[in-house]
Amino acid sequence: QVQLVESGGGLVQAGGSLRLSCAASGRSYAMGWLRQAPGKEREFVAKILWSGSNTYYADSVKGRFTISRDNAKNTMYLQMNSLKPEETAVYYCAVWTYGSQWLTTIPDYWGQGTQVTVSS
Repeated sequence: QVQLVESGGGLVQAGGSLRLSCAASGRSYAMGWLRQAPGKEREFVAKILWSGSNTYYADSVKGRFTISRDNAKNTMYLQMNSLKPEETAVYYCAVWTYGSQWLTTIPDYWGQGTQVTVSS
């Protein structure tokens, strides 16, 4: 199982930006991000193929969030712009293992999470 270390969460004002990072200990089919707001179910945010050649976003973040990766550093990023208070959540780095379907939004496992708080 790939080990994941997330970082970059914090407090930002509405309309602001944050960049999350996820360092991985090995390779996988794809990596991405989930989030879970207080009192809500965990939801898919974005994913990217290990090669970086393909990305997939939830409709709610398209045009504002950008997922990318640096394979030399084995690290994935989520640039979040124009953040909204309702996007306050714990953000989880997630892994889709080889054999997964590209369009599935349910990962095989995820990390400990990093808190993102967007103030109004």
